[in-house]
Amino acid sequence: MTKTAVLTFLTMMTAATAAQSACKQSQVDLRGDWGQARFTVEVADDPSERSQGLMNRESMARSAGMLFVYEFPQRVAFWMRNTLIPLDMIFLDETGTVQRIHENAIPLDETAIPGGDNIQYVLEINGGLSERFGIDEGSVLRHPAIGENAVWGCQDVN
Repeated sequence: MTKTAVLTFLTMMTAATAAQSACKQSQVDLRGDWGQARFTVEVADDPSERSQGLMNRESMARSAGMLFVYEFPQRVAFWMRNTLIPLDMIFLDETGTVQRIHENAIPLDETAIPGGDNIQYVLEINGGLSERFGIDEGSVLRHPAIGENAVWGCQDVN
């Protein structure tokens, strides 16, 4: 192997490693015109986990959240039954693009919070953080669950 071939191979491997390390099951990255944010998440990807959500938690670290993953895009609605902390709910389509944000959902409120049609992912974070960071519709999320439909995929280094 020539020196150039070895350097090319090492560069490709470094880029691939960086992209994969940027995408972990336990974290999501959000970006938009406002900048970027990273949250450590629990993933709720089956009916039992999704129905439990963040119920009965008295607190959550500022940099934490929960990512709800559905098998396919659909109409979703959430509520705050047995949820003790205010939450921002970020509703995303199959590409990981933010379609709607519901800020500061009221603890214990059982009023339905519609996410809209064609939603496949929902990120719940502490109430008020969406506004504080400037997260808005059109922002994009990166996570391994999004896969090949992702606007901002795990293979993308930046």
